[in-house]
Amino acid sequence: MTLAMTTSARELLRRAYEQMVLIRAFETEAERQYKADLIGGYCHLSSGQEAAIVGAMDALGDDDLLVTGYRCHGFALARGVSPEAVMAELFGRRHGCAHGRGGSMHLLDVERGFFGGWGIVAGQLPVAVGLALALVRQGKPQAVLCELGDGAVNMGAWHESLNLAALWSLPVVFLVVNNEYGMGTSVERASAEPELYKRACAFGMHGERVDGDDYDAVAESAGRLLRRARDKREPAVLEAMTYRYRGHSVADAGLSYRTKDEIEAWKGKDPIALTRGRLIEQGVSEQELAGLERDVDERVEAAVAYATADEAPRVEELAAGVYAPGSAEQFERMRPGSPFGELDLVFNSGLGR
Repeated sequence: MTLAMTTSARELLRRAYEQMVLIRAFETEAERQYKADLIGGYCHLSSGQEAAIVGAMDALGDDDLLVTGYRCHGFALARGVSPEAVMAELFGRRHGCAHGRGGSMHLLDVERGFFGGWGIVAGQLPVAVGLALALVRQGKPQAVLCELGDGAVNMGAWHESLNLAALWSLPVVFLVVNNEYGMGTSVERASAEPELYKRACAFGMHGERVDGDDYDAVAESAGRLLRRARDKREPAVLEAMTYRYRGHSVADAGLSYRTKDEIEAWKGKDPIALTRGRLIEQGVSEQELAGLERDVDERVEAAVAYATADEAPRVEELAAGVYAPGSAEQFERMRPGSPFGELDLVFNSGLGR
């Protein structure tokens, strides 16, 4: 890397910084709204993992496909889903990106190639493999990025999915965001091989590890592996080493299995602070960055106002899309076992929509 950035490289890094700040501010506000009981269900934050998220998303082509686990707010934002649509979905509102039906763990925006956050650990991996197979069979040149956490590599779906991806030469990159803990268990206690990228070799697949707090490193590695997936149909595993500052979910204080000293040590290499420092070194002023940060705070505040004012989904629309058109006969026998309102909600209103 040269000592001085080009103007275009500096602007790219500035945009990446803005995305990282947006994700951090959004997650902080989401935690506040969850604790105020305005967000229901579960809520998993990615504070501290912003460089891994934004670096990978900046490497993803506009027509590439994305599938993630349930810690997905940041991926949705970095993929271009508006803060208003994401916050409204967390609030369970009609104009959320999943129309209020998905919530925090099930964000999606198919128009942007984002086929969802998935709430079942490793449940997204077979979906990603299926999407990659569809691309091959349709002769399309895109690739699939499948994000997962370190805890998912010990699930059966991991082995099955990597085996098929390698066997069928599918254009999919498995991004393992290793934030050191699967729920409350450290990687070292849960995995016989804690260097998770090495597991790729069991399937004859390329694997590598990158500093997930270094935006440039993530963007370079993810970009290179996605190009190989598109051009040569070679799957790969990319392990991004990072850390989450919050607990596993908002309901987890995150202090029963790790120390405050450990958390503070990781904050010493905060990806946002590191990126901010690089921008200042390259001539971006403190004043400009402070203005950017204020703008982000205003955007998040506006997202909360939008979500608060938005309406709840209509009850008669909640089951829309549950069953495909033409499947009425298949589910006819289920009607008699629906005595608690499901008959009207699911079958009479939702079937076939």
